[in-house]
Amino acid sequence: MGAFMLYSLRMLLMSVHFILAGMIGILIGLCRPFNPDNSRLCGRIYSLPAMRILGFKVKAEIKDLLEHQRSCVIIANHQSNYDLFVFGGAVPARTVTIGKKSLKWIPFFGQLFWLAGNVLIDRGNSQRAKKAMLATTDTLQHKDTSIWVFAEGTRNKGRGLLPFKKGAFQMAINAGVPILPVCVSTYINHMQLNQWQGTELLMKSLAPIPTVGLTQDDLPALIEQCRNQMQACIQALDEQLMQAR
Repeated sequence: MGAFMLYSLRMLLMSVHFILAGMIGILIGLCRPFNPDNSRLCGRIYSLPAMRILGFKVKAEIKDLLEHQRSCVIIANHQSNYDLFVFGGAVPARTVTIGKKSLKWIPFFGQLFWLAGNVLIDRGNSQRAKKAMLATTDTLQHKDTSIWVFAEGTRNKGRGLLPFKKGAFQMAINAGVPILPVCVSTYINHMQLNQWQGTELLMKSLAPIPTVGLTQDDLPALIEQCRNQMQACIQALDEQLMQAR
């Protein structure tokens, strides 16, 4: 099978899978709307078949993530739309995510994202966005639920970590809960969707960073600490992959 045909087949199968997974996810959401464990189930429904279709091979060292303290703010690096599948299988129990409000208009996916109890933020309206972020404090403190955030706020497209947005760290400080970083190696520049051997990725979770006793004055130092740790981890993962090639 030629490279173009293999790529086209993968994209066709991904389109069918995306629709079917969305329909299944909506049924789960309708049966138990806004249950915070819906994200974990739907993440696996999207991730497991997609990873095989795309030929992604992930080696994960995520003990800290799987054994994480509830509640916490989980932050991850964000490279592309494929992160939905890359991270989907790693979402722990009772974890919701934060996404932009426009996601709700994506057929099937947007509806299940909402029914899964995830937080939709209108980034074009700073007042509403701030109100939604502050409302998550109650979720973290009283609902035995963690929140997953892409700290950069947008895709970096494999060009290295972008500056982190403040929201995730403000949430963690306000709620007094730890921040748990999760890193995946830089894969977007090395994807092999037109080749059978696929794409290798490494994922690693870091030790939780406590926020108890911190105030908003500590925000810049906390952001810098988290970003430096993640940057060093991603660099180490990339080097490990390069040595293995």
